Amino acid sequence: MRRILASVVGVMAASVAYAAPVKGSDEATQIRWTRYGVPHIKAADERGLGYGIGYAYAKDNLCLLADEVITARGERARFFGREGQSSAELDNVSSDFFFRWLNGDAALAAFWDAQSEPVRGLLSGYAKGFNRYLRETPFVEQPVACRGQAWLRPISERDLVGLTRRLLVEGGIGRFAQAMLAAAPPGRQDARVSTADPGFALATRNWNDFALQRGSNALAIGAERSSNGHGMLLANPHFPWSGALRFYQLHLTIPGRMDVMGAALPGLPVVNIGFNRSLAWTHTVDTSSHFTLHRLQLDPTDPTRYRVEGQPETLRKRTLSIEVREADGRLGTLEHDIYLSRFGPLVKWPGLLDWSADQAFALHDANLDNTRVLQQWLEMDQADSLATFRAAVERVQGIPWVNTLAVDDQGTALYMNASVVPEIAPPALASCVDPAFAEKGLPVLDGSRSECEWSHETGAAQPGIVPANRLPVLQRRDFVQNSNDSAWLSNPAEPLVGYSPLQSREGGELGMRARFTLQRLAAHEAAPLDEAFLKGLVDGNQVHLAELLETDLSQLCSAHKGDMHSACDAIMQWSRRADGSPGWLYFQAFAERFLEIEKAWRVPFDPQDPLRTPRGIALEKTDVAAQVRAALEIAKREVDASPALKWAQEGALQVAVRGNRRLAIPGGEGELGVYNAIQSRPNLQGQREVIGGSSYIQLVTFDSSGPKAQGLLTFSQSTNPASPHFLDQTEAFSRQRWHRLPFTDAEILADPQYRSLRLNE
Repeated sequence: MRRILASVVGVMAASVAYAAPVKGSDEATQIRWTRYGVPHIKAADERGLGYGIGYAYAKDNLCLLADEVITARGERARFFGREGQSSAELDNVSSDFFFRWLNGDAALAAFWDAQSEPVRGLLSGYAKGFNRYLRETPFVEQPVACRGQAWLRPISERDLVGLTRRLLVEGGIGRFAQAMLAAAPPGRQDARVSTADPGFALATRNWNDFALQRGSNALAIGAERSSNGHGMLLANPHFPWSGALRFYQLHLTIPGRMDVMGAALPGLPVVNIGFNRSLAWTHTVDTSSHFTLHRLQLDPTDPTRYRVEGQPETLRKRTLSIEVREADGRLGTLEHDIYLSRFGPLVKWPGLLDWSADQAFALHDANLDNTRVLQQWLEMDQADSLATFRAAVERVQGIPWVNTLAVDDQGTALYMNASVVPEIAPPALASCVDPAFAEKGLPVLDGSRSECEWSHETGAAQPGIVPANRLPVLQRRDFVQNSNDSAWLSNPAEPLVGYSPLQSREGGELGMRARFTLQRLAAHEAAPLDEAFLKGLVDGNQVHLAELLETDLSQLCSAHKGDMHSACDAIMQWSRRADGSPGWLYFQAFAERFLEIEKAWRVPFDPQDPLRTPRGIALEKTDVAAQVRAALEIAKREVDASPALKWAQEGALQVAVRGNRRLAIPGGEGELGVYNAIQSRPNLQGQREVIGGSSYIQLVTFDSSGPKAQGLLTFSQSTNPASPHFLDQTEAFSRQRWHRLPFTDAEILADPQYRSLRLNE
């Protein structure tokens, strides 16, 4: 009990230390809820608005936020013990060490000190609103997942800053957390962080799948292609269905200053993807580098010393300390050393980034110094025109690792790859980047030469990053699109070329989702585009790879049916949609193997014809034909022996599990060209449980009276099984039924599930 009381006192002390100077308003904060539990929050100032956000969010996701705060504070092992992992799939001990480093006192204080008064007001209000809901909610009404738990505690502005910094490094050092903890001089590896551990392998083997796991589709239609001459926007972010990146719907209003609706990530008091009266916007994970690796030239007599321009420097060792609750309930202490260079922490991946007697690797993350991220989204939320919106993005430069696509009511579409990217002078790129690592997607620079360090350019919002006027931007009246490809072909009519490879690369093969989008746009070039067209991209669930292989796969099946008749019949009768049917199951298993066959395409990729290549199966090549047939045979045997076939036959292959409910979910792997990208994992019963993918879907059009929006939050608003909004939107997504989003006062008041609450601090 003393330990729990001490923890609460510590949180209160941190809250006092970070007290916001923004004076709260005497006017009440109003929360009005509409269908599906969406809160429409109105207040006189930012502090009051944050107060409403924190209260509403706690009502729906009390345990989720409390758990993520424990993660960001580096206290998982203290409360949950060694076993278990965070929502980022880091084991508790590793997670705690990483966040003790990331969210040290100095880093949190520096971030807070850099905030504007409106942002401080939002953060302060959010913490107070969350704490009020926690304080006033009786024990029996708290969610079972955290009811009465020691880790369910009041939060502070400091905690929200920690959550924000966690978000910032998702595109950089956050992907290297285990590698950072594994870095130690030769012969001094800490046994507690083993590179042989399965968790380490999981965390490192697919580091470059970041855009697939947290990807997105976006399409902004301008006046020239729109059916009514106004702008239209489809937002289809593919994000986790749980944890720190789980979106939440809300509507924020400060009369006369801001009126914005959309979705926000946990702990953030701003709308990240949304719309207001004049424009709508969304984000997609970009392909830019938000970090660089620096290969250190070590002193052969001392692996903790390295040289820059021939001059020796010593690595700084920092000892981290965490508390761990052992199996018998007692608290113990663990320590771990990390090593820091002038560039940043050292990292180690065996066989790729080794720390040997003569070299080591350090990581420099540009977003560690990005204190502008909340101010960025606040100004985007407040923008009253596309020009204001674009100017805010270019001036603040606070977007961490995503593209931005937007459209206004006048029908102008905008694409911006305006995130935080390291600036390396062009001559240095030619001589400093290691091409062997570049082929693996890793930007490794020569750390022994000062000319290879980041350049400090005039006009950049942060030392060492690319100024906004040299980042890819495209503004058009027909369309812009992105599905996690580079900026190159955001619109093929006006390719974006000539940029640093750290920003964007031209001439590379497009992803299947981008090809699908551009093919559909080309097929409808003569007809105006409307809501039905945009919605159909998602809920059509077409598998574009199947369309590219259909003719040749049919030929293969006809010529060599034999024992493959069941698989061939299922595939040939299949709708070419990610529909959970047996044909889809067989095709998935085949496609996984087909994509690994070298030179399997009849027409290989051609950078001069990127929209139509690669395509077809090279069946005229004997070795390819044999490998493709073998891939189909293996796929058949695998599926026939799997319990998944039974679930596919019953229409329940891919499901969202909600308590004792299992809801069939459409969609599939984005790399196969499924726009409605869904990530799922096999369970013990043979079904596939959804873990991420389409999340906050937003389709916004405009007419003379303002925005008209529809969409849904695929996983629903609340993580509390007792809430009526635990699975209501998931059921709607299962049936592919989108709903209108009430935005005006008249629409809100007319909602059949309208209810309201007024809050005074």
